[in-house]
Amino acid sequence: MVEAGMETSRSNGSDASSREVCDLVTVPTRQGLEAVDILRRGAGDAVGPVLHDDGGGTLGFLVPPGTAAAWDVPGSTCTETDGRGLSLNPEPPVEGSDWLLPPGEADLATDPAVLRRALGEAARLIEAADSCR
Repeated sequence: MVEAGMETSRSNGSDASSREVCDLVTVPTRQGLEAVDILRRGAGDAVGPVLHDDGGGTLGFLVPPGTAAAWDVPGSTCTETDGRGLSLNPEPPVEGSDWLLPPGEADLATDPAVLRRALGEAARLIEAADSCR
């Protein structure tokens, strides 16, 4: 879906040239959309920028660097950036992708513990809905 590394910059009045590299958690679109809804209903701004890959059927959540080392959520992958990256701006960083939640409308990165809980809840909701068919 997306190149392994992504650089982001904060525009909160600090030095605009400072960059932070994020890891990327990729999940199936259905589970990702449920997780975004869960995160947006939660307290505060719990969800950072999210990419949608139309062709691949996945969503990508930006998470803090180092998340990939301990990521173990079934049905998802977390790609470590190793300091490589693309600059996040209003344009999607990869052709064929689009922002579901663009930078500037979302926090810099999604907290991995919060994302883990939301993905688990989303999986349970999907399982329950599918069992009712």
